[in-house]
Amino acid sequence: MAANQEQKEFFGPIAALIGKWEGDKGMDVSPEKEGDEKSPYFETITIEPIGDATNAGEQTLVVLSYVQVVSRKDTGKVFHHQIGYWYFEKATGDVLYSLTIPRAVTVLARGKATLNGPKTDISVKADAQNKNYGILESTFMSAKASTRSFEMSVSVYENTLSYKMNTGLHIYGRDFAHTDENTLTRRVLAHL
Repeated sequence: MAANQEQKEFFGPIAALIGKWEGDKGMDVSPEKEGDEKSPYFETITIEPIGDATNAGEQTLVVLSYVQVVSRKDTGKVFHHQIGYWYFEKATGDVLYSLTIPRAVTVLARGKATLNGPKTDISVKADAQNKNYGILESTFMSAKASTRSFEMSVSVYENTLSYKMNTGLHIYGRDFAHTDENTLTRRVLAHL
């Protein structure tokens, strides 16, 4: 069920991400006014091929879109919904990752992919101080729950995807490392 050869050639290392992924081993560690909260979760991430985009007649990116829906195990209630894109620029080898969440926060992160046989590892990061690969947020979020940094590592081996995210927040008057991690299985492969 992994990406076919045509997808691998066109999308490069991000081709490994294509498909519908499901996982129920997630753990979210988020800030509370007093300490932190650990929330086991399950989720679905659907990643589909878009094609390519040319910028200013010089830069060509290949692009995947995704939707991530995360629900608490104890209640089944959705507590995180995220949309965005994965991009790969063959000329530089850069992998870009964008995310937007309905808390009025958007991130554009940059990194690289490493191929080790059938395994693909991708790491991306963004920083609020970086003009190009940074974080935008509403006035409210900036004042009350500001995102200062974002880092994510993803590993795909055949039909298993694992990720770890660390979002550096300033909330409740303190800095907090909001973490998420999960292991998912590819259920369906999206086609070109």
